[in-house]
Amino acid sequence: MTQIENPNPSKKIIMRFVFLMFILVFNLNAQTPFDKKFQFLTQIKLDSGVTVTFDEPIKIHIKKPFKVIIYALPNGNTTAQTFGKNLSKDDDWHYDIQHIHAQTQFIRQTDSATNYVVAYLENNLKSWPAWRKKNPNNSAQINEIVEKIREKYKQQQPKITLSGHSGGGSFIFGYLNGHHKIPDYVERIGFLDATYGYETELHAKKISHWLKNKKHHLAVIAYNDSVVVYNGKPLVSTIGGTWYRSKLMAMDLEKIVSINRNENAERIFLKGKNEEFILIKNPEAKIYHTKLVDKNGFIHVIFSGTCFEEKNYNFWSERAYQNFILD
Repeated sequence: MTQIENPNPSKKIIMRFVFLMFILVFNLNAQTPFDKKFQFLTQIKLDSGVTVTFDEPIKIHIKKPFKVIIYALPNGNTTAQTFGKNLSKDDDWHYDIQHIHAQTQFIRQTDSATNYVVAYLENNLKSWPAWRKKNPNNSAQINEIVEKIREKYKQQQPKITLSGHSGGGSFIFGYLNGHHKIPDYVERIGFLDATYGYETELHAKKISHWLKNKKHHLAVIAYNDSVVVYNGKPLVSTIGGTWYRSKLMAMDLEKIVSINRNENAERIFLKGKNEEFILIKNPEAKIYHTKLVDKNGFIHVIFSGTCFEEKNYNFWSERAYQNFILD
């Protein structure tokens, strides 16, 4: 009868230790509470009243492409609320309407071949339109903010995405106003119901010229806010909302680039080689302003036009990032 020798005791102990350490690290990572995660994020406070908060991957791989998403906060939100968490008793509801961190984690998991950093931009007025109005030299200041972010990661030679929700779009237009030509390092621009500040004379030629580079991409998501009545009054003017302004941007671009139009009962799709507009019709006149972000909107403006578009998620559907939301 063959006798089987027992494994080397010391080797067995080492293997057990490695296994236990793996389980410990996995559990710590999976159960990191919101407060602990958020307090260790790097922040830069600028004299202009702007705070930049950086959400970096746990490990940066130096050989992988490096992308920095600059996310300008919506009106009324703090960075912590925009970062997002599962609501506990007495939590402010704003913590449950953006979930940019959880959506970023989904993006990182899906495109693991790229380093993604998100730079949250908050100002002391909690409103980018108000901040710009208070600072006449705002375009130059906005450019300085972007350059400080690029300088922080200059060794990685990052590609930049400009994105924002609601009043955050004002930051993007302030940046565009400060440039005769949009720099090539700006790889992507994503408006999440944030095109209020679009003006044909100021922005159409700059955006269309920038889109001639096949590596650049524009993603615009909006809904028909012109039919919404709030507290007995129209939510926006007939030409002041994102529905009108987004359609105007698309019409301006159609004069220069080829854009295909598809439509169903719920949405209008306008798509070209390097641009995409998704416009929600809203026949019931509901307020969908934050839902455009919540329903995987941030994921979509980052993956629109890439091989990851609609991979393991659908825009305007259930949260694909639910498991990444911190407590």
